[in-house]
Amino acid sequence: MRFISTRGLAQPLSFSDAVATGLAPDGGLFLPEKLPDLSAQWPPMAGLGYAQLCHEFMRHFATDIPEETLRRLVGKAYQGFDHAETAPLVALDARTYVLELFHGPTLAFKDFAMQLLGNLYEHQCAQRGESINVLGATSGDTGAAAIHALLGKPGTAIFILYPDGRVSPLQERQMTCTGADNVFALAIDGSFDDAQAALKTIFGDTAFRLKNRLSAVNSINLARVLAQCVYYLYAWLRLPQEARANAEFVVPTGNFGNVLAGWLLQRMGVPIPAFKVATNQNDILYRLFTTGEYRVADVQPSLAPSMDIQVASNFERFLYYQLGGDAARVRAVMATCAKDGVYRFDKFEHSTFSASRCSDAEIPGIIAHVRRRYGYLVDPHTACAFKDLSPEKVSVVLATASPAKFPETIREAIGAEPKHPRLEALRKRPIHKHKLPASVEAITRFVEAHAV
Repeated sequence: MRFISTRGLAQPLSFSDAVATGLAPDGGLFLPEKLPDLSAQWPPMAGLGYAQLCHEFMRHFATDIPEETLRRLVGKAYQGFDHAETAPLVALDARTYVLELFHGPTLAFKDFAMQLLGNLYEHQCAQRGESINVLGATSGDTGAAAIHALLGKPGTAIFILYPDGRVSPLQERQMTCTGADNVFALAIDGSFDDAQAALKTIFGDTAFRLKNRLSAVNSINLARVLAQCVYYLYAWLRLPQEARANAEFVVPTGNFGNVLAGWLLQRMGVPIPAFKVATNQNDILYRLFTTGEYRVADVQPSLAPSMDIQVASNFERFLYYQLGGDAARVRAVMATCAKDGVYRFDKFEHSTFSASRCSDAEIPGIIAHVRRRYGYLVDPHTACAFKDLSPEKVSVVLATASPAKFPETIREAIGAEPKHPRLEALRKRPIHKHKLPASVEAITRFVEAHAV
C-alpha cells in the first residue's frame, strides 16, 4: 500500500517511509491511497485479543514490513499495559460504557499509538543502519507517551516541545524526570498552538529535516491515527450485539486525531453509527460542527490541558475526504485558514458527528456527578465527554487518561486525591527541562546541537 499527501504535491510513499517522514514535504498529511474494505473481515475478529486484533488491522497498511516482524513489533507494544484486556470496556449501566484507554506506561490513550510507533522507529533504525531524531509538540499526554516509547532506544533522540506552565505538574514530570540521555523536554513560552506552528515550519524545511533525519511524533504521523483505529474496533466487537446499531462513541478531543481514527474505521466498513466530539472551553471543533465555521481563537488554559488547542491538525485529513479527495481544494482551504484564521463552509455535511462543549466551571461538578451516579472516577478530559450524553443512544465514552494525573482537580471535585504508584515515584525525581522561546530559530538550533 502507498500513502499520499492531502495536498497532492508529494510523491506517494511506502508505510515505513511515510512513518519516518511524518509530515509530507508539501505540508500535507499522509493518508492511505485507498482505504481497505473491512466490511466482511471484522465479524471474525471478535474473539481476538488486543495485540492480535492490532496486527490483523495494521497488516493492511504496513505491507512493506514482513508479517512475522509486524506481529512481533505489535506484540511488544502492548506488553507494558497493566490490564489483561489492554483496553477494557466497562459497563456503567445498560446504556453507558467507558472504554478505558489509560492502562499503558504513561496512563493515557496516547500510549496505544506511541508504544507501537516507538517499536517501528527502532526497527527502521536497525534495518537501515541510520539514526532518527523525533520531534513533537504536546499539550500534555502526547509528549510523555512519545518519550516513554523511545526511552533509551539505540539510534534515537526525542525532542518534545510543550507550553511551559500549561500542562499539569504530573504530565510535566512524566516528560522531564526520565533521566534518559536521549530525551530532551523543551519548555517553550506560549501555547501548544505556538509549538505546533513552529514544528510544522521546521518540518517544511526539507533540507533541515533531511540533514537531521527528523521524524514527527504528533498525530500528524499517520501511524498514530491508524493505531488508534484499533481500540474503536476492539470496543465495537465487545459491545452487546443489540447495542452496536445504536452506539455513539463520545470522544474528548482537541486535535481531532482521536475521533478521526474512529471515523476512518467507519469508512473502512465497520458500521459505527455515530461519534460525538467532546471539547473543553477551547471549542473550535464544537463551533465547526455546530456552525460550519472553522475559526481560530486564543487558547484559554483549562482544567483539561491536553485539549487546550485551537488549531486542530487532523482536521486536514477530514477535510480531504469531505472535499472528495480534491487536493487542490484542500490546499486552498488550508491557505485561507492560515491567512485569515477562519474558513466558512457553504455546506458542511457531517451526519455522523455531533458535538458538545464543557467549560472549566462545569468540569468538577461533572466529575462529582459521575462518581455519585456510577461509582466511577473520571479525569477532567473524560468528564467533558459526560456532558449531555444522549438518552436515546448507547454511549461509549473514551476515558483518555487516569484521574491520578490530575490530583488537584479531582480533589476539588470529590475532596480526595487519587494516586498511582508510577506517578508518586516521579515526585522524588529531579526535573530536567530546557526553556526556549517559541521560535523556529531557537528550536532548530537546539535540535541541531543535540541530534544523534
